[in-house]
Amino acid sequence: MQQSNNLAGADIGDFEKMMAVFAVIIQSVISFVMNTNPPIGQQFFFGGIYETVKFSAPAFIFGILYSTTRTHPQASILEYPQFIHNRWHILFVPTIWWTFIYLLFLPQLQQHYHYHNWQGFCWQFINGNAAPHLWYNTMMLQFIILMPLFWWLARLVTHHPHRAISIFCLTLLLEGFWFYSYDLQIFHGPLKEQFYFFDRLFVSFLIYAVAGTLLWQFRSQLAPFLMHHWLMQVILWLILFYIVTINFFSYGLPVKLTNAPYYLPSMIFYNLATISLIATLMLNFQKNHNQWLPLIHWVALYAYRAYLSHVFWLYWCWQLLNHLRLHLSLAIIFPSLVFLTIILSFLSAYGLHLLWTIIKDQTNLLIGVIKS
Repeated sequence: MQQSNNLAGADIGDFEKMMAVFAVIIQSVISFVMNTNPPIGQQFFFGGIYETVKFSAPAFIFGILYSTTRTHPQASILEYPQFIHNRWHILFVPTIWWTFIYLLFLPQLQQHYHYHNWQGFCWQFINGNAAPHLWYNTMMLQFIILMPLFWWLARLVTHHPHRAISIFCLTLLLEGFWFYSYDLQIFHGPLKEQFYFFDRLFVSFLIYAVAGTLLWQFRSQLAPFLMHHWLMQVILWLILFYIVTINFFSYGLPVKLTNAPYYLPSMIFYNLATISLIATLMLNFQKNHNQWLPLIHWVALYAYRAYLSHVFWLYWCWQLLNHLRLHLSLAIIFPSLVFLTIILSFLSAYGLHLLWTIIKDQTNLLIGVIKS
């Protein structure tokens, strides 16, 4: 399966990242809507949608590891400095800028605690509390820093499928124990306040990183299997969706989105099933040389930067709607907010990229003139 090496570089990782960023924007819009205390029927409706798209962070981690393993075949520690240099500009710099923007211009979006001095500002900056979605940055960047471990894993399992199966099963057991501990002690347990940062630890998403690495390494064996058994995957996904949704709604009323964390044992299998379905769909796109592949690659390229900015744009769109007092139904407000947030987020991501490119080119030109 080499289709992912052409067609503008579109691969399974790109599709996972695209679906993940759309899913997380929908999650954010639902969180704004649910803060208005809608009627019970609408709470269940939006809660069901929220649970459906509760695969965004695992899918993004899976996509990052899949694409990075694909684009760095047989990579070793010697390639790490160049890799980090590249990722510094693509991931770390936008993260720093957007974290500053949220803390300075929208401090009301902070989570858990608010800063009152420079020490508090620094703590909120690094721990992912600057905005509701920035916890993900703290976790995801750990995988970027630890990437040599996954390059080593890719080399370790090459031509050794039994090793891959053993490592995947061992990681699954570790993740299950990790999530079971969360369910007992943190979710509604005695350590809820002290260990709220459980989601910032890379271990909480390790299984998806391992799965992304292994799928690329054994794509020639796994791709035909996934495509052949697509119906079985759909049935399995429906069963798992039913289980996680019933569990979510079992906590009673009002429907609280905090009762739908990523870190329950059942969510591991639901997220893996969703990731598998997305991968299968992308394999079909590649097989048929789908015309949307270049667009998928473009969206994936700017997905992280759009993700960083989306709560900023959502907040102002929400404020504008409230200011206009249009009294629109949620059936109109919800899809409108999703559409506007996606458009503004990607326009800002691409626009800032173009602006930075122009500034950099002009600076280099000026330096060249001065030297000459």
